[in-house]
Amino acid sequence: MKTLKKHNFGDVLAYELGFSPIGHPLMTVNCFIVGHILIDTGQSHMQKTVLDFSRAHQIRAALLTHHHEDHSGNAAAIKQILNIPVMAHSLTINKVKQSYRIFPYQHWVWGPTTPVELNPFPSDFYEHENLKFQLIHAPGHSKDHTVFLEVNNGWLFSGDLYLGDRIKYFRADEKIGDQIVSLKNVLTYDFDALFCSHNPRPQNGKKHLAAKLQFLEDFYGQVSFLADQGLDEKKIMRQLHLKEQQMIKLICFGNVSMRNMVRSVISDYQE
Repeated sequence: MKTLKKHNFGDVLAYELGFSPIGHPLMTVNCFIVGHILIDTGQSHMQKTVLDFSRAHQIRAALLTHHHEDHSGNAAAIKQILNIPVMAHSLTINKVKQSYRIFPYQHWVWGPTTPVELNPFPSDFYEHENLKFQLIHAPGHSKDHTVFLEVNNGWLFSGDLYLGDRIKYFRADEKIGDQIVSLKNVLTYDFDALFCSHNPRPQNGKKHLAAKLQFLEDFYGQVSFLADQGLDEKKIMRQLHLKEQQMIKLICFGNVSMRNMVRSVISDYQE
């Protein structure tokens, strides 16, 4: 099943895309359009839809927050079919220029990856017409993760930095220590609207991002305290009454789980 919802946030437009081989999509992702700029390109399973609305809005450039398949899945099509420049962080460029391994669930939910040569960001700022984006490297969710602050309007296009005030699982490669540092850094900037790719907060966005930071800091403190007492991952989860999202863990072959969050704290703390 394919789903498409259009959200109007004033001068920012979002296309919420979903795909599932069976039944209703478990997760959707938003591509944002501001002026003639596209932010993230969605999953490749939705390629025709993304190409159609990119043509309709006369997109002239695309910016990628990071390489994950639900964000970069149509980068090759945007560049090669529509002849539109797609810009990204140098780490993203290096990641997507050749094929890389993805889990079966990523292939089912988002689609295959297509190698593509992307364009580097021109500098720390990207300007187009009356828009001025400050490009802020914010690793943690992934090494290449970057957020875009439109400084004239106080809009933060945050990729997967936010997701929610509280979260229930991590990918195996996420780094909680880096996420905390990135959140602290991004919160020093001036913005109100938080255009998260999975959970947009057009009002009071900064407060929501601060709530995410507080949650991660509290979680880090609780887990590291118990780890310092000699408790292992399983005992820490039991002590803190942390529940695993078993369906998510099963579908993702363990690549996404609450235990990964606990493990990330322990790894960072021991360093």
